[in-house]
Amino acid sequence: MKRLFTIMCASLMAMSIATSARTLIAYYTYTYNVMGIVGELSRNIEADVVRVLPTDTTLRYEANNYALGSQLIATIRNAPNDPASYPPIQPQEVDFDLYDNIIIATPLWWSNMAAPMQTFLFNNGSRMAGKNIALVVSSSSSGISSVVADAKRLIPDGVHHDPALWINDTNRSSKATLIQQWVQGLGFDQPEPQSITVSAGGHSFTATLETNATAEAFMQLLPLTVTMNELNGNEKYHYLDTSLPTDAVRPGTIHAGDIMLYGSSCIVIFYETFSSGYSYTRIGHIDDVTNLKAALGQGDIEVTFGTDAGPVTGDVDGDGKVDGNDINRIINIVLGKEPAGDSADVDGSVGVDGSDINTIINLVLGK
Repeated sequence: MKRLFTIMCASLMAMSIATSARTLIAYYTYTYNVMGIVGELSRNIEADVVRVLPTDTTLRYEANNYALGSQLIATIRNAPNDPASYPPIQPQEVDFDLYDNIIIATPLWWSNMAAPMQTFLFNNGSRMAGKNIALVVSSSSSGISSVVADAKRLIPDGVHHDPALWINDTNRSSKATLIQQWVQGLGFDQPEPQSITVSAGGHSFTATLETNATAEAFMQLLPLTVTMNELNGNEKYHYLDTSLPTDAVRPGTIHAGDIMLYGSSCIVIFYETFSSGYSYTRIGHIDDVTNLKAALGQGDIEVTFGTDAGPVTGDVDGDGKVDGNDINRIINIVLGKEPAGDSADVDGSVGVDGSDINTIINLVLGK
């Protein structure tokens, strides 16, 4: 399965992307609005993600009435073909031969593309020749025509998708829907999403997984039954015994039904929608959250994560796995102490008897 990796470029050392995806998202963010956009993009399309960072991350472009930021843009405007016009960014290695499609996500500065992103494209634009180029621009209210022109100037031989997506203060609250519709119109290759079941409090929910390494690793743990603890009146959490791959982003808004990874081992299910400044790696989202809050209850609760591959042979108690509990359950059914369901006829003999007990015992023993 293709994987999503975010390269944070947090040091001055060159960093390479290990990947097999065909789409790359390159983004720069200063106020973190673009980071939220990238999070939504990652929910809708399988891609590798590289973050552009200036060499000096302490610079305040808005200080002294935006003196530095406006100076950087003016310098590029005056000499757009001079490498010295572009502010330095932290180095990174990207094998552009791996990608057919490149999405550029950037803020707008004084009608133009943010200066650090212009540096990235100036340095790499020739390596994007023949690639499908799509542009997402975040601004307060200013139009994005000059940013589109910057992209075409810096990637002159790219195949530019029209229109670019403009996220601004008037439509930012609807960015999830706008991004979903825009991505669908790109025509880029997208994976078939996988689903799992989440069972708790007598309810079963279907969750659609992200197409990333974290979700893939989580799938390898299933079926999994854990006790999840209550926190803050909006979430349940459980620390796994193992660490999963991380690709943390700061989503800004948490949605009821989100299944996230906090740190590298804490699985979280959110049952309320709220704003958050914490960073998480996305695992998936419960498709229909009706009754989710009621199912999870107010305290700690046992939750079972299972695959959507259908019933498991020998899983008499319906917890997604075959173990000693199923042996006890089938014995009670044979003795008439519990009613028999469809899953109790393990050997398919149209009856529940000692043969079914032996069959489950062999399944538990791996025979």
